[in-house]
Amino acid sequence: MKKRILSGIQPSGQLHVGNYFGMIERMVNFQEESELLCFIANYHSLTSLSDSKKLERNTFEAFVDLLSLGIDPQKSIFWVQSHVPEVTELAWILSNFTSVGLMQRSTSYKDKISNGLKPNMGLFSYPVLMASDILLYQSNIVPVGKDQKQHLEMTKDIALKFNNFYGDTFIIPEVEIDKNKDLIIGIDGKKMSKSYNNTIPIFGKESQIKDQIMNIKTDSAGLNDLKDTNTPLFQIFSMFLSDNELKTLDERYNTPGLKYMEVKKELFEKVMDYFSNQRKNRDKFINNPDDVRDLMKLGAEKARDIASKTLLKVKKAAGLI
Repeated sequence: MKKRILSGIQPSGQLHVGNYFGMIERMVNFQEESELLCFIANYHSLTSLSDSKKLERNTFEAFVDLLSLGIDPQKSIFWVQSHVPEVTELAWILSNFTSVGLMQRSTSYKDKISNGLKPNMGLFSYPVLMASDILLYQSNIVPVGKDQKQHLEMTKDIALKFNNFYGDTFIIPEVEIDKNKDLIIGIDGKKMSKSYNNTIPIFGKESQIKDQIMNIKTDSAGLNDLKDTNTPLFQIFSMFLSDNELKTLDERYNTPGLKYMEVKKELFEKVMDYFSNQRKNRDKFINNPDDVRDLMKLGAEKARDIASKTLLKVKKAAGLI
């Protein structure tokens, strides 16, 4: 039996190459070897976004973006989180098996508050809803970045506590962290993130993509100096290259005469070529919104088929039926 892998992404704006190489590419590959469950986590976005029109637009476009990048509704189960109401019902049940102390130890919550995000109960109990996302679908494996590892440990803690009360109800998920893809460098050398405005958008206008690439931070090495490969330009370019192409770029960096401007122009051309088909796919989906909504409905039906069975099992175990 194929292992069930679950992954979600918040609809927080334009997807960038860090999103793709950090997670989305892996999700597309998972479809061929595992049972992939993938969702747009729009409930989670409510913790920081109260503009209803923007959230609706972001959710639709995030769904389109993942379709365009290769998430196939025929090979996977792909849905919008809020289209499966069982997730919030389970979250309430799980909250009764979650200690306040566990939530207070969330480093993500502390970081967001320290960075100016207004505290609310949704933000505070975010890990419980995340646990519901995972446990509702009896997921075997959850690939995450290092910053989400604590939330997965909380999920396991909640599931074990419920199972200790009522018997083996939930599958205890495994955490998978790809150390090679955990940190995608942005154009300024920090982690690539929309929060830092240091991304290269996949579906942005050509001029926007070019501007971001031209702004990639470089050092002050002279024309005849050897160049440092441990820098943002080289590291970002490397993600798009085959082993032979990477070897060639490395040799150029270690040969006098390399011009950073020329490398940036090559990177722009590489990015545009790499995502050429995906950008065409996106245009087709955007121009056929009814088809997209049909795929959302299909995904929600598939997801609810699993969710309803798990919720029934949970409610019977807890004496709610």
